[in-house]
Amino acid sequence: MKNNILITGIFAFMLSTSGCDTENPILGGGSNNNTNTGGDWLIPLNEVLDGGPGKDGIPALEFPPKVLVGDSDNHYLDDEDLVLGFQSDGEIIAYPHPILDWHEIVNDQVGGQAIAITYCPLTGTGIGWNRVIRGEETTFGVSGLLYNSNLIPYDRATGSNWSQIRLDCVNGSLIGDQAVVLPMIEMPWKTWKKLYPGSQVISTATGYSRNYGTYPYGSYKTSNALIFPARPSDARLQAKERVLAVIIGGHGKVYQFEKFGTELTIIKDTFQTTILVVAGIRDEYMVAYNAEIEVGQVLEFSAGVIEGTFIDQEGNVWNLFGQAIAGPRKGQQLKPVPSFMAYWFSIGAFYPEPDIY
Repeated sequence: MKNNILITGIFAFMLSTSGCDTENPILGGGSNNNTNTGGDWLIPLNEVLDGGPGKDGIPALEFPPKVLVGDSDNHYLDDEDLVLGFQSDGEIIAYPHPILDWHEIVNDQVGGQAIAITYCPLTGTGIGWNRVIRGEETTFGVSGLLYNSNLIPYDRATGSNWSQIRLDCVNGSLIGDQAVVLPMIEMPWKTWKKLYPGSQVISTATGYSRNYGTYPYGSYKTSNALIFPARPSDARLQAKERVLAVIIGGHGKVYQFEKFGTELTIIKDTFQTTILVVAGIRDEYMVAYNAEIEVGQVLEFSAGVIEGTFIDQEGNVWNLFGQAIAGPRKGQQLKPVPSFMAYWFSIGAFYPEPDIY
């Protein structure tokens, strides 16, 4: 059982800006005195708050080393710890929340894909972004700013600020550009080890002195209390219920774990004219894809015989990353839809009155 840091008053995040320094508490002050706030904004500047550590005070990781899932380096992970998984060109990597809690962004290259894993502990949102913007590869850093309690990354090529949950650039020379979302899967470590035993996971040898076995936000995950404001609020669900959010055309729809069984459950749904297949297991994972494989051709899915797969009426077998691993469409990819796991309150704040399946 991990020890939580019990913090009174506003959160103290144990951080330092240099790799090997001892951990120093930095208080989140809630003002917008960060230096990178000039120019036009797509969000109200008076609601852009300084989380405390400052620009790059929470250090993003750059192409961190990986180890095999069974490596002893992973002893700090409990079975219930969540990980974010990504696949590209047959390479499968897990990014554990206990590391992301301390770094929030990981810039990486997986297979042939330049990816930034952006993670906000305050909103529970882990989202993969393409690091190639307007044809140029960049990396992302942590600006130290928050909007609606949510991470604002900045790209190092232009210094532009991006809103993680809005999925767009909100300030700087790239203002208005949309983030290209890459599909990721969030699940408990015990489930990941079972489904992907041959995969890799990022190592704790990050070059930073952090206690990755300790959650740095105290009782935040188990309390409905927020540290920074998020408006509007929506009381239809508990504030920190973990939901799968699908974002299409500026609108949001969420799926709850309680709608899924203890075995793989397939839901067919339509949202904003997009026909969706949503696959999940209660308290383990949920994923969503576009069920229209070609114009006018919609696949019908059911749970597969192989654990962590689903099948369609053509006999194709699909994995949770939306890739056909057997059948006539082997090697094809289901069209992703922008989707990610989140605390309910954050989706209600960014996409007011979202649909609930």
